[in-house]
Amino acid sequence: MLLESIVDFLEPINIYEISNDEGYRDTQLGKHIQMYEEYLPEIHEVDMVLIGCNDLRGLGINNYTHNIANTIRSEFFSLYHWHKDIKVADFGNIKTGATLQDTYAALKTVVSELIAKKKKVIILGGSHDLTLAQYGAYNLLGHIIEATNVDARIDLNMDSVHAADNFLMEMLCSSPNYVKHYNHLGFQSYMVHPTMLETIDKLRFDCYRVGKVKENIEEIEPVIRNTHMLSFDITAIQNAYAPCNKLTPNGFTGEEACTIMQYAGLSNNISSIGIYGYLPTEDVHNLSAKQISQMLWYIMDGMYKSKNEAALNNSHDFNEYHLSFADVNTSFLQSKRTGRWWMQLPDGKYIACSQTDYIMAASNDIPERWMRALERS
Repeated sequence: MLLESIVDFLEPINIYEISNDEGYRDTQLGKHIQMYEEYLPEIHEVDMVLIGCNDLRGLGINNYTHNIANTIRSEFFSLYHWHKDIKVADFGNIKTGATLQDTYAALKTVVSELIAKKKKVIILGGSHDLTLAQYGAYNLLGHIIEATNVDARIDLNMDSVHAADNFLMEMLCSSPNYVKHYNHLGFQSYMVHPTMLETIDKLRFDCYRVGKVKENIEEIEPVIRNTHMLSFDITAIQNAYAPCNKLTPNGFTGEEACTIMQYAGLSNNISSIGIYGYLPTEDVHNLSAKQISQMLWYIMDGMYKSKNEAALNNSHDFNEYHLSFADVNTSFLQSKRTGRWWMQLPDGKYIACSQTDYIMAASNDIPERWMRALERS
């Protein structure tokens, strides 16, 4: 399955820039990833595709010479290969356009082609505004999506001249708009204006403060399971775990970031994941690159585990619970294979939920997740 229509937008990988003189051992990922060196890989059996995009003009940085994606690749390819059933291809880097808009156009074209081929696309960015191009891929395909953003801030600062600070306005308010629902994970209250949260709430979008997520991170798994597109800004991770984050010392731990990415791998809905904001020149001992590489490893881990999940119409693979709450009759499904939960809305559709939602409904209380979904329907 060759994708010659997108090759003009891509730069091949120079393996000598990311590996040591000895190359990779058979036990390392670098030995098992198909790479675009001379020709695009055949991806018929590939599950996950990596794409680098090194454009930082959304941060006002015009002449950044370090290859961001290659620094991450160097760490990722050196990790041990545990998930032999997950096939990975690396399509190299998006060619930086004459303008930022040119880069957006190239990235969204490449991502849309890969999504159309049913591949899970991982973007190694670049400034966070490249999320616009990631979202643009769904526009090209006409797909209405649920989007989730992990970031310490909410990028709606219209006073800034930098696209990375205000790209969400275009993403959420442009017309036509393909965002059915938006989730924001990990914001830090002292970095977000209160009226901004009120506005987002009026739109029936959901925002989760970093402390709330950390209290019980398992409650976030259904949010990510329902998502189609995930964008992750490195500023959401504590500086101690990602030293290139100069915005704030607080945020998610490295392990929590890996858990979020494992959930993203588990989700059969997510077709693209962007990891943005890494700056090699701001890193210390490549620790931020190592952190991102381990997040990528956990995406593979989630994908490996998701292959054990049954389809919802396979009734014998689920425990089904019928109950009533607040004069509403509904049912909950629990997977016998993974233990995950789904709940039925009045229109008959099932959405991802948690065991906490089931316990609340069994106590005749309305789960907030159910109510919010009903308000948006």
